[in-house]
Amino acid sequence: MNLLLLQDADFLPDGTVQMTGRRAQHAREVLRAEPGESLRVGKLGGLVGTGEVLENTPGLLRLRVFLTEPPPPRAGVDLLLAIPRPKALKRVLPAVAQLGVDRVVLVNAARVEKSYFDSKVLAPDFVEELLHQGLEQARDTRLPEVLVRERFRPFIEDELDTVFGTEAVRLLPHPPALQPLSQAGAGTAPRVVLAVGPDGGWVPFETELLEAHGFRPFSLGPRILRVETAVPVLLGQVALLRADIARTT
Repeated sequence: MNLLLLQDADFLPDGTVQMTGRRAQHAREVLRAEPGESLRVGKLGGLVGTGEVLENTPGLLRLRVFLTEPPPPRAGVDLLLAIPRPKALKRVLPAVAQLGVDRVVLVNAARVEKSYFDSKVLAPDFVEELLHQGLEQARDTRLPEVLVRERFRPFIEDELDTVFGTEAVRLLPHPPALQPLSQAGAGTAPRVVLAVGPDGGWVPFETELLEAHGFRPFSLGPRILRVETAVPVLLGQVALLRADIARTT
């Protein structure tokens, strides 16, 4: 945990912050913070800064906070993700929060087990906790929006433009494709939407529908990656490509 994430309910009338539970336990047992020391803090949806430890006793942490800096810049990336296995989703959600994704739509697909939609991992409180873990790691404060859609075709045909807009470059990582990411238009686009299929990939009907709605296929190379590996690799490649183009322009 590289940042203690503060919420409105943590603030006392005198302006100090009081925390219990996991965050207080981490400050005491891992950080071993003593009164007078400073910890890195950030307010959910707001600024980051420091918190001066006023009290750190078993189960209770009290801070005087100074929120002065903006969180890290956003990645300008949204994700259309065929819902992965629950164990994989528990890894993917913190990763997308760490990497600054703005919006994730978890969608059904032909190779998605229907039971995945009944998993406790999709419970709103569970999702929020996983996202908080990612923000704490990255010293960020802005939560990605997470939507769940159980019907693939109606989402693509009826909601895609509303949810993701029409200005973003839509990209489809797809093993049979030959075009590399560098030629798919991601480097200079203000926003990118990545459509990542399930383990086993999108079926032909799904890729055809995605392409018909503007998604450009590209290759990640000869290796076939699991979803929990592919998502951070893709986000990292988009970020590196943009950085390289920015340095040369």
